[in-house]
Amino acid sequence: MKPCAEPDDPARLDALLAQARVASRQAYAPYSRFHVGAAVLADDGRVFTAANVENASYGLTSCAERNAVFAAVFAGVRKIVAVAIHTPTAEPVSPCGACRQVIHEFGSKAVVVSGCDGDGRHRWTIDELLPGAFGPKDL
Repeated sequence: MKPCAEPDDPARLDALLAQARVASRQAYAPYSRFHVGAAVLADDGRVFTAANVENASYGLTSCAERNAVFAAVFAGVRKIVAVAIHTPTAEPVSPCGACRQVIHEFGSKAVVVSGCDGDGRHRWTIDELLPGAFGPKDL
């Protein structure tokens, strides 16, 4: 396993946000035109990126954050330490509730950072975004 930089390292978070911004360019968002990108940092140092994918049946739309986490899981990752999100907004946006639950499942101590087209940036822990969350240990 490769050593992982601290998830709260500002340079690491800047790099993750840059990767999320690039990933947002691959979004399939013909309905909302809301192109979101995400980058997930695994505990072994690997990074997985993805974008949102919409569907005419809106309930079948999949968020960038979940797509990136699922890509990591498909590659064998079982623990993530950070998630970066880029949105095409003036202010940073937090993940939706479904994404918060998925992030918690694989990163109960994960750092979540959100950047945007504006100058804003926000950082949370998943515990701050999803207080009182339940996970595999609770089942």
